[in-house]
Amino acid sequence: MTTELPGSPTPERPAAQPADSAVAAGDVTALFERARGGDRRALGRLLTYTERGGPLADAVAVAAWPLAGAAHVVGMTGAPGVGKSTLTDRLAQVAAEDGRRVAILAVDPSSPLTGGAILGDRVRMGSAAAPGGPFVRSMASRGQSGGLALAALAAVRLLDATGHDLIIVETVGIGQVEVDIARTADTTIVAVSPGWGDAVQANKAGLLEMADIFVVNKADRAGAADARRDLEYMLDLGHGTGWRPPVALTVATTGEGADELFKHVQDHRHHLRTSSAGAERRTRHVAEEVRRHLHRWVDLLVAQPSQEAAQLFAEVAQGTLAPSAAARRLAGELPERDATADAGGDKPEV
Repeated sequence: MTTELPGSPTPERPAAQPADSAVAAGDVTALFERARGGDRRALGRLLTYTERGGPLADAVAVAAWPLAGAAHVVGMTGAPGVGKSTLTDRLAQVAAEDGRRVAILAVDPSSPLTGGAILGDRVRMGSAAAPGGPFVRSMASRGQSGGLALAALAAVRLLDATGHDLIIVETVGIGQVEVDIARTADTTIVAVSPGWGDAVQANKAGLLEMADIFVVNKADRAGAADARRDLEYMLDLGHGTGWRPPVALTVATTGEGADELFKHVQDHRHHLRTSSAGAERRTRHVAEEVRRHLHRWVDLLVAQPSQEAAQLFAEVAQGTLAPSAAARRLAGELPERDATADAGGDKPEV
């Protein structure tokens, strides 16, 4: 069975524009070298190639992969309206003052109707307009449940490979399902605001497992001390050994607490480097990205099935083939598994 997966048009991988087809791999290499030297226009074009997908994106990935791995990736997540964009901007300013070369990747939600996105996070990021400020790129989530498209992961690697010390990924802020960033960032910051809820709600949302650092933003409002107390109580009840997430108080509009937040980021980075946690986390991140690529290819296979795949789907619909058996055929030869590991309720293969 042959299925043309790479390069096929999909909602997340649009067909290459005619102008792109004339761009040689050598041109991508030249753009990459310019981007490493600080040319933001070249970096922006490489990011565009990465978002579009196809052969040019693959060429960018090949150039970036050997040089990536030195940057520290910080994920900024939390409910909408908590002040993530302003807080990200303040954190970037403090990091830049500390001599870091900072990049910000702001992931915005895509419209379920048009597929477009506002991409307006930089409106709240004053440092982006300042000379020598952080490099800021907005990117649409493209329907990913956790707010991160595969292109965003490739963009982070490109920013890493072009010499950025600190990369802050600000997510769309969609509540309880927003866990993708915790699977890809080195340090995950969860921002809340006064009146956000209690410890029980935090556990329901999975915040305890997700966060490396908690931030109570808008701390100049009533209830900030209560929010911090609830978070500390939650950590006392559920935290085990190892890194204990600190709880910082910030007022992003004024910059209050941003220095303390950056110190927590640095402390967590030191923890990852001096313990086995760092290597383990990076291994999980790589495995997660491979899993996402496989999942995307499977989605394409279902959306645009080959003749053989369509025949298998028909057999499943007719009740002559179990879904688990059809999946094994499509995936090729896989190690045998116990029957109980397959989805319950499948009819036996006939």
